[in-house]
Amino acid sequence: LGNTLIVVEHDEETIRNADYIVDMGPGAGVHGGHVVAEGSPKEIMVNKRSITGKYLSGELKIEVPTERRQPVGYINVKGANENNLKNLSLQLPLGVLCGVTGVSGSGKSTLMNLTVIPALRQMFGEQVDKIGKHESIDVPSVVRNVIVIDQDPIGRTPRSNPATYTKLFDEIRRIFASTKEAKARGYKEGRFSFNVKGGRCETCQGDGVLRIEMNFLPDVYVQCSECKGKRYNKETLGVLYKGKNIAEVLDMTVEEAGKFFENTPRVSRKLETLLDVGLGYIKLGQSSTTLSGGESQRIKITRELSKHKSGHVVYMLDEPTTGLHFDDTKRLIKVLNRLVNNGNSVYIIEHNLDVIKSCDYLLDLGPEGGAAGGELLAKGTPEEISKNNGSYTGLFLEKILNRSVETVLVVKQPE
Repeated sequence: LGNTLIVVEHDEETIRNADYIVDMGPGAGVHGGHVVAEGSPKEIMVNKRSITGKYLSGELKIEVPTERRQPVGYINVKGANENNLKNLSLQLPLGVLCGVTGVSGSGKSTLMNLTVIPALRQMFGEQVDKIGKHESIDVPSVVRNVIVIDQDPIGRTPRSNPATYTKLFDEIRRIFASTKEAKARGYKEGRFSFNVKGGRCETCQGDGVLRIEMNFLPDVYVQCSECKGKRYNKETLGVLYKGKNIAEVLDMTVEEAGKFFENTPRVSRKLETLLDVGLGYIKLGQSSTTLSGGESQRIKITRELSKHKSGHVVYMLDEPTTGLHFDDTKRLIKVLNRLVNNGNSVYIIEHNLDVIKSCDYLLDLGPEGGAAGGELLAKGTPEEISKNNGSYTGLFLEKILNRSVETVLVVKQPE
């Protein structure tokens, strides 16, 4: 129609169909901020500096797993009738990475987010507003908890940050309190918290910023003129660990902190997990209000990975690849598999074919959206779904699986 359309996108088909691409990078955060490549998709593919181009050309790719885990049990759902679900009865496999697929409006969220997950949460003592209509949900005794890992912010104030959310900050404050200078001054761990009086800057109350309320507009935050955004008073900043004060440590990226704390196992283990999910570029004290949904979700995953095993947990994620590049998706799949390998179950509502092909087991709903959906079309491994002619997911899976020549084995996990 004679217009210009600019799209910020990670979807492979959309990128391939673009007339012109501007590729940013080369990495994320402090490693990004440059135009790495620009031109047609073909020009991007031959540009050696572009990670996007390498995924488009096939030089880099998310491999199809060479093995599929077998379920170790099932959650039995009978007579789910909420919204467009048509008296749906099915088995949700345990001990696997399970994808819930289907066209938009096919009933995926109604089944999982409105029915199964609220029912499980109520079973484990949580208060829920509503549970979707169903006859029964039978959960094996092996399941001990259910946790939803969504893309909601990890906190809603400037004080919330990756260090506080992952409990890293507890260890860091302990380290500063154990220094000779802190002991000489009688400083305890609380002195290095910006949530309590004593060590924090009282002008901004440890926020590092001051909030200016705007009538009819969103609030504006400006840097605190007293502490210059450092959050602490001068006395607290006078305590150094390896030549750095607490504000300088919070200003480190995860990568920098990994090297700084490499000889402190309790800190380095948590930092390694953040690195594993591709968040090496974020700062320890970065305000949660500046984190994207995908970054918040991956921080939540790291907290789960760092927990000590306390029984079989059911994890639920709804379209976790929203806002993620191919390379980020590859890392996400890897850490989700770690959750399963730790003896848990992971359910993902997803449209991304790279994630779908990486699942052990799929439940495909449809056949269409709205009133024409709400039925279980197919279940089984991605290979089994790809042979189902009645499944749209299967049609697309067949194309993507045919690119791979690996033999996929089905392995049974120990009970």
